[in-house]
Amino acid sequence: MFKVTRINENHLDIEMSGKLNSEQMENALDELVSKSEGIESGRMLYDVVDYNLPSLGAIGIEFSRFPSMLRLMRKFDRAAVLTDKAWLKMVSEIEGGLYPGIEIKAFSRDQKVEAEDWLSS
Repeated sequence: MFKVTRINENHLDIEMSGKLNSEQMENALDELVSKSEGIESGRMLYDVVDYNLPSLGAIGIEFSRFPSMLRLMRKFDRAAVLTDKAWLKMVSEIEGGLYPGIEIKAFSRDQKVEAEDWLSS
């Protein structure tokens, strides 16, 4: 599952769980682009509930859309990732280095208030 909720004019909440196949990945990326329309200096809160690696087809979709995802990420200054998996925290913060202009910080899932405070600062 990949659910995107626009909280206000510059904030998205994204909930991820389970394993995405290629069709689900395509729909998820379309939803992310659509809900990001008009955002500037945005904030994202990713809540990774139960993560499984996406299918190979889904990874292919994600790589094929990498240039458009780079443009999309320029709309955002900060992203907080909520996860209880140590390796996902590390990967999330490394991923921040791939997207210039955005700071990504990982938090445990029970630190949602701290993550939201960090996003607002």
